[in-house]
Amino acid sequence: MCPSLSRAFWTSVTKLGLHTKPRMPPCDFTPEKYQSPAYDRILEVHRLHLPPVPTAYFPKPLLLHQGHMEWLFDHEGNRYLDCFSGIVTVSVGHCHPKVNAVAQKQLGRLWHTSALFFHSPTHEFTEKLLALLPEPLKVIFFVNSGSEANDLAMLMARAHTNRTDLISFRGAYHGCSPYTLGLTNVGSFRMELPSGLGCQSTMCPDVFRGPWGGSHCRDSPVQTIRKCSCAPDCCQARDQYIEQFKDTLNTSVAKSIAGFFAEPIQGVNGVVQYPKGFLKEAFKLVREREGVCIADEVQTGFGRLGSHFWGFQTHDILPDIVTMAKGIGNGFPMAAVVTTPEIAKSLAKCMYHFNTFGGSPMACAIGSAVLEVIKEENLQENSQEVGTYMLQKLAELRDEFEIVGDVRGKGLMIGIEMVKDKMGLQPLPQEEVNQIHEDCKRMGLIIGRGGIFAQTFRIAPSMCITKPDVHFAVEVFRSALIQHMERRAQQNS
Repeated sequence: MCPSLSRAFWTSVTKLGLHTKPRMPPCDFTPEKYQSPAYDRILEVHRLHLPPVPTAYFPKPLLLHQGHMEWLFDHEGNRYLDCFSGIVTVSVGHCHPKVNAVAQKQLGRLWHTSALFFHSPTHEFTEKLLALLPEPLKVIFFVNSGSEANDLAMLMARAHTNRTDLISFRGAYHGCSPYTLGLTNVGSFRMELPSGLGCQSTMCPDVFRGPWGGSHCRDSPVQTIRKCSCAPDCCQARDQYIEQFKDTLNTSVAKSIAGFFAEPIQGVNGVVQYPKGFLKEAFKLVREREGVCIADEVQTGFGRLGSHFWGFQTHDILPDIVTMAKGIGNGFPMAAVVTTPEIAKSLAKCMYHFNTFGGSPMACAIGSAVLEVIKEENLQENSQEVGTYMLQKLAELRDEFEIVGDVRGKGLMIGIEMVKDKMGLQPLPQEEVNQIHEDCKRMGLIIGRGGIFAQTFRIAPSMCITKPDVHFAVEVFRSALIQHMERRAQQNS
């Protein structure tokens, strides 16, 4: 038997049959009939008039028509379990009834005022959001996207410290604006032209793909298959990566710096987690250099990680600035930067900050409704319970299939890294990952992609997802892996 065809392949074939389509859980929602322009017309308009960047998934891109909670429907009425939620954005479910009702009510009352005038939804949402953040994070700047939020946070850090140098991890994604491109260290987003000056990258403490780390190192129900000699309360990998961070501080930046940006878990890089205790020590070192510490919660915030409402809380750290977007509005374009009164005053001394649409009545009414739904429907607790269940089920696939190199994550933020084999850990070729991705879509499952080589599947559904949904998703992924192994066997025969 070919080593890559594991025992699980033959067992799963017996259980499922090679092309059995797992049964989708029931849904009591019926979508409207699609009556917009024909599919071919949509393709033509996109080809002629939208940016010539290949962003769409799949050779035949999905034309989505309607959404309901964790479900999406295409223009032909096909139903899909959405396990990527618009790139980790739809936090409480597509078109959630309560959020819809609040939005419709506000639409009939007042859309826009700008910051020149007051309107109560902005101030009500401010109080609700700040109640979820610790002291002294008590001043909010409203903006419209994660890139804008991080852009403003960069300016704040430099205004407060009167320093320029900012540090971020390799593999980090903090936005695609001309300013934040300096912090973003994913090759496909980098430019050959100068942009984001004054930013330095440092080694990402990746316990799966990096030089150090193993089976006791990360805060997850699932650890790497690589063994380590760390004790549960003493991570040697953390200490090794901290030495690399010190090296960056000693060689690549000035003696005093503006700050350090970190995602609590890297999103675009494929849900990469750091050794336990690393960020706490790194924040201490940054503050010794008079820098401020910024937590990018654009993907990790609002209960998605389950155990805590904010990702920074899982590291037992307190940032000086927190940026947030995506899940804050359940898909409505809004974002925020939260900081201390001292840092807010430093920015005010340097410039008159103004944002036309930030904190609009519509955005803040929706933001309040999202927070209420998270609390009323116990979605943070659901993220913890259902996310842990999903991680454990996916870890079983990792143990069965040679091409599943790692399963990682926390709550409902999960990564599945695909490899040629577990010995060499070389990324699975992109055309093979593409085919598995396509097979999942064909069977009714939408998942995302990430990693430097797009070799990692990203799973981040709306927090309303259920265990029956997870069972379906895991069975679809297993079936896609089986079909891939069959193709490989045929090619090797």
